[in-house]
Amino acid sequence: MNTDFPRIITLLRKERNISQKQAATDLGVSQALLSHYEKGIRECGLDFLVKTADYYNVSCDYLLGRCAEPMGKAAKEAPAASGEDKDKLTEEQKMLLDSQKLIFSMVSEKDEGKLEKAVRSYLSLAVYRIFRVIFSANPKNDRRFFTLSSPAADGFTLSAMELKKARAEAIAVSGEMQSTPITTNTLTGTYPEHASSLFNQVKQCEDEINAVQDKDE
Repeated sequence: MNTDFPRIITLLRKERNISQKQAATDLGVSQALLSHYEKGIRECGLDFLVKTADYYNVSCDYLLGRCAEPMGKAAKEAPAASGEDKDKLTEEQKMLLDSQKLIFSMVSEKDEGKLEKAVRSYLSLAVYRIFRVIFSANPKNDRRFFTLSSPAADGFTLSAMELKKARAEAIAVSGEMQSTPITTNTLTGTYPEHASSLFNQVKQCEDEINAVQDKDE
């Protein structure tokens, strides 16, 4: 269990002269549960971690004790994976790449590489699909770039993605992943360089999904 998180959230609350009762109300949890988090009795979930970071205006890395600066490595741009200064990645792009690195690290040594292959195939199809969308934006682009015609390609790609997803699920639930614990603490401890990106990626995606649901209601 991460021992820094309880200490840091308690310190932040007291520094701001916020009562435990008020903080619990603002964060949408009971005072008893917040007390358990602050004492390290219980481990919080990803949603609470991100919500707490937003509440105190600090980074998830800071809450987990991974950096000394409250806002973490908050540079607007980060060096590209190639290390070349001329190529820059935004924080959002880096977050996506880091999340993928974490996932591949998790599955690469599981089930003799079968799960990694299924995950890689699924993500490759997603890249292929969105590239076709970008390519098709310009009607002057030569459609012979692809061997599959546009009307059929999207449907076939979706079907292939569903098959790969089902394959990954079947391998995961029947293999080593079913006994692999995944918590904010295990992710942070095992993948310290990429965990924060995954946490934020999950939060961002769920916010977007909730926004779509709200529009439909």
